[in-house]
Amino acid sequence: MNDLHPARLAPRHFNLTARVLHWSMALAILAMLFVGIGMVTSLSLRPTLVSLHRPLGIAILLLAIVRLVNRLRHRPPPLPADLPRVQVLAAKASHWLLYALMFAMPLIGWSMLSAGGYPVTMFKGFNLPPIVPHDATVYAALRGAHTWLALLLFATVLLHLAAALFHAWVRRDEVFPSMARGASPTPASAAPEPAGVSPRDSGDNDADS
Repeated sequence: MNDLHPARLAPRHFNLTARVLHWSMALAILAMLFVGIGMVTSLSLRPTLVSLHRPLGIAILLLAIVRLVNRLRHRPPPLPADLPRVQVLAAKASHWLLYALMFAMPLIGWSMLSAGGYPVTMFKGFNLPPIVPHDATVYAALRGAHTWLALLLFATVLLHLAAALFHAWVRRDEVFPSMARGASPTPASAAPEPAGVSPRDSGDNDADS
């Protein structure tokens, strides 16, 4: 009898696309946060940082779209069964909050520049079109929202990092390895026996032949 259970069919690791997107976006988001800090603390570097901030934000938006599509198409590994419910809820909430912020921050930034009448330059000779009408009041509101959401993103990233280290160093479960590396290849000797056939039965058949 085949005793496969749905829980056993769940993957133990994220697929390669998810892992590449996760780590590349982690670097991009950290870079974006530090670029944003530099933009408000250094007048001399501001023009250079602004020219980097805009295309990097749009790149994060495009990667977030690809990441969400991949997430919906591929089942993620389950959380440990013994994880307290409050931690499960916190993990799921922070996960979807990160997705929301990865979409909201670039779109609000794009809208803010459009409302302020500023070009959204990707590279020399190519600007994105405005997505909201020019309006100083809207610009001010979006600028404030962009700042507060950046602080929320920074706090969420710190929480996410703390949770990852907690799973890696304290619990030492499969949560961190599921994103850090792929699944190990299954040795040929570990292949399952056909259903209904035991090693003893196989040996008896060989002896009778």
